[in-house]
Amino acid sequence: MAMDAVSFFAGQLQREHALNKKVLAQVPEGKNTWKPHEKSMELGYLAALVAQMPAWIALVLTTDEMELTDPHAGKDFRPVAQDSREALLVYADAALAKADSALSHVSEGAWEGSWNLKIGGRVVSSASRLQQVAENFTHLAHHRGQLTVYLRLLDATVPATYGPSADEKVG
Repeated sequence: MAMDAVSFFAGQLQREHALNKKVLAQVPEGKNTWKPHEKSMELGYLAALVAQMPAWIALVLTTDEMELTDPHAGKDFRPVAQDSREALLVYADAALAKADSALSHVSEGAWEGSWNLKIGGRVVSSASRLQQVAENFTHLAHHRGQLTVYLRLLDATVPATYGPSADEKVG
């Protein structure tokens, strides 16, 4: 079962990476600090989050937990806004490479172990690594969708992802 999970997640990772790159390629340069509302994330952070999230697969497969309030915990997995579209796409490729490497080296028993996300010492998410990796894709799709709303508000092209968009017809 575990090796089937590796094949499944590796394929899904490639599909989601292609969609990420389509969306990230439309992020306007010079607008990293823009946000649609004072309570919203800045565009640069959100774009970096979408680019970096695939690397979280490596975080889940190579650690037991992450404490979000510790600035040093998972520092290689925290999003950093990029200064150009080209840098953002390179950042996304690096995240893919981390995830691919972790998936190719995961042991069968690792899937059953649990992984915890903590905030201020309190566990806010605890599940098997299998479930955490699966949920990473859902979480990624959420933030990528959020990013497409930012693109629309900035009058940038919104590419088709799972189906057509107003800017890109498919079929």
